[in-house]
Amino acid sequence: MEIWLLYAIGAAVFAALTTILAKIGIKDVDSHLATAIRTVVVLVFAWFMVFVTGSVGEIWDIRGHTWVFLLLSGLATGGSWLCFFRALKLGDVNKVIPIDKSSTILTMVLAFIFLREPLGPVMAVGMILMGVGTWLMLELKKDEKKATDKTWLLYALGAAVFASLVAIFGRIGVADMDPTLWTAIRTMVVVPLSLLMVFIAGTQKTVKKIVRKGWIFLVLSGVATGASWLFFYHALKQGNASLVVPVDRLSILFTMGFAAIFLKERFSRRSIIGLGILTIGTLLIVIV
Repeated sequence: MEIWLLYAIGAAVFAALTTILAKIGIKDVDSHLATAIRTVVVLVFAWFMVFVTGSVGEIWDIRGHTWVFLLLSGLATGGSWLCFFRALKLGDVNKVIPIDKSSTILTMVLAFIFLREPLGPVMAVGMILMGVGTWLMLELKKDEKKATDKTWLLYALGAAVFASLVAIFGRIGVADMDPTLWTAIRTMVVVPLSLLMVFIAGTQKTVKKIVRKGWIFLVLSGVATGASWLFFYHALKQGNASLVVPVDRLSILFTMGFAAIFLKERFSRRSIIGLGILTIGTLLIVIV
């Protein structure tokens, strides 16, 4: 098994833990405030790993264009997080996750256009299967079909677009530096952005209302996020974005399983079939 694949699988597992822990943690917490707290946790964790691995000295070797992509990646990450956790706040995990993970298709298209990564007929079939699987998983209840408020859907779509840009910017920038240092520096860009959104929303005062359980799960979610990022960017360092991202998006398997176990969410036959088709499409892309 190739090293990039092991890193990508690790990223998928921790990404799934991030979603479940965050869903529990933000139950009674403003989504912007929850994002900011988690980001600070990720920042501390990431820089701790930088000093553990001894890559801090490489900061003086970072080139100008790499700094640009670090900034762009950080901004895209912030946008993706804000949209994603707002969507989780408004919608169910089993509806938000499929939309967010559809960023895989967009990432592969962008990788083909800008990174000149191969996109053959078999991979195209895999992308179609992933799209069909995602559509099947978006089964709405009758009362939800009549509802006019689809705000969660807009936020989930925004998260998917920004997530695609994160992968592309990361693939370009991480080629010239240590992935652990990349994760730490880009998080420094995300932190002020997330804090700015907290103050714009005026929710900073609600931090006093966060109960102990909320703090525990938010911190655990932040640590899981940091671990997922480290694995993800190490995978990007070793493999193509068009292969790494689909494997990373297999986190949906773990997420749905965790949601059923810990959040007691239930899935219809259509949703399970959709998950199966999406998984087959993903594996088809990776194997080929």
